[in-house]
Amino acid sequence: MSAVNLAETAAGLPEAWSSRVLGMVGAACVKVLRMDGLPVEEESHGAAEALLVLDGRLELEVDGVQVSVGAGELFMVADQ
Repeated sequence: MSAVNLAETAAGLPEAWSSRVLGMVGAACVKVLRMDGLPVEEESHGAAEALLVLDGRLELEVDGVQVSVGAGELFMVADQ
């Protein structure tokens, strides 16, 4: 297995809100997602998530609290 450049992989995705699975770590699926600045509907995955922002800013609401995650920051979401 070789190293993966996350920024290049995300930039190479065909459009916003598309993703690519990079691999599995135990039962967890590791993927990269290309986003845009538009809001999306609220979602919950029912499992813990690690959200790593490579560029820009991710604005979330978690348990009624506004959370802002910037480039180079990691935010952990507990099981829902």
